[in-house]
Amino acid sequence: MAIIVNLDVMMAKRKISAQDLANKIGITQANLSILKNNKGKAIRFSTLDKLCEVLDCKPGDILDFEKENKNE
Repeated sequence: MAIIVNLDVMMAKRKISAQDLANKIGITQANLSILKNNKGKAIRFSTLDKLCEVLDCKPGDILDFEKENKNE
């Protein structure tokens, strides 16, 4: 996957636990874990909006793009 989710980095910077973050944005810890571990295939804009609000950041602080190497 070319989109990298740096949610764990932002959580560490803001010193917030997965349980607290999940509760504040209104998703389950299981779904938050899927996002955190780059296992998700999609994210709703409403979820991204809440993440940015709670973590006081921009989408680019959470999401990154890395080109895939087609030769591998």
